[in-house]
Amino acid sequence: MLNVFTLANGRLFQEEIESAAALAHVRPVWVDLESPTPEEKGWLAGRFGLQIPENIVDDDLEESARFYEEDNGELHIRSDFLIHDEATRNVRVAFILHDKVLFSVHAEDLPVFRLLRLRARRTPALIEDAKDVLLKLYDADAEYSADSLEGIYDELEKVSSRVLQSEVNDQTAAEVLAAIARQEDLNGRIRRNVMDTRRAVSFMMRSRLLNAEQFEEARQILRDIDSLDSHTAFLFDKINFLMDAIVGFININQNKIIKLFSVASVALLPPTLIASIYGMNFKAMPELDWSLGYPYALGLMVASVIAPFWYFRRKGWL
Repeated sequence: MLNVFTLANGRLFQEEIESAAALAHVRPVWVDLESPTPEEKGWLAGRFGLQIPENIVDDDLEESARFYEEDNGELHIRSDFLIHDEATRNVRVAFILHDKVLFSVHAEDLPVFRLLRLRARRTPALIEDAKDVLLKLYDADAEYSADSLEGIYDELEKVSSRVLQSEVNDQTAAEVLAAIARQEDLNGRIRRNVMDTRRAVSFMMRSRLLNAEQFEEARQILRDIDSLDSHTAFLFDKINFLMDAIVGFININQNKIIKLFSVASVALLPPTLIASIYGMNFKAMPELDWSLGYPYALGLMVASVIAPFWYFRRKGWL
C-alpha cells in the first residue's frame, strides 16, 4: 500500500494511491510504503526514477550498509523503530531521501508513524520539507521510547511491592521472575532503539543536508536520547536489584526446606539406632524375655524423636 503525503497550507495531507495514474498527479513530500508489491515499486520507478531493491530492509548491522549517500545525492538510512504491544519488537525501516521526497519502506504499520501523521494534521507548519519529516519521525521515536520507559517504571513499582512487601512463595517468585524478564527485554530493546536513532541523527548532521534550524532540532533530539540513556542504565540496575532480591527469597525458601529435611534426618537417627540394637539376634538380651519389652522399645524410640525436636526448637533452629 502506498501512502502519499503532500503539503498544503502548512499541513500534511494523506492519500492512498492505488494506481500509477493516480501517483502521476501528486507532488508528495513523503511516500510511505508498507510491504510494497513489485507493481507499486514499478510505479515509483516510473514516476520518480527510483529503484527500490528487494533487500532494502535486511538486518545488516554494518554502518556502511545502513547509512550512506549516493553520488547522485540520494540519502539512504536504515533504522529500527520500536513497537511496544503484546509482542514487543524492533522493526527495520528503510529511508531514501530522493529528489526532495522522503521514501520509507517497512513491513508493518508503526506507532511512531501514526503519531507523526496525527500531529502533522493538527499542527500547521510542523513540516516544511522531506528532511523535516525524517527529523520529526526520529523525534517522535525518542518520545515513544520515553513513554515506554515510563511504562517500565510503573511495572517495576508493582513488582517491587510484591517482592518487598509480601511473603514470597514459589508461585509468586515465578510470576515476579517472568515480569522482571519481560521488563528487562523491553528495556534492552529501548536501549537498542535509542542507540540506533542516535546513529541515524548523527549521520544526518554529518551529511550537511540540514539547514540551521533543522541542525539545532537534530541536536535537541540527541540531547533527549542522552537523557534516555541514563534512564535505561538506572532501570537495568533496578532490574538487577529486583532479580537478586527474588533469587535471594527463593534461596531462603529452599534453605527452609533443606533445614526441615536435615532436622528430620537427625531426629530419626536415635530411633533407628534403638531399632537396630533390638534387632540384633543375641541370646543374652534381657529385654527379649520381658513382657513389656516391646512397648518399652516403642516408647524409647518416640522419646528419642521428641527430644531432638524439643532441643532444636529451644535453640531457635526451627
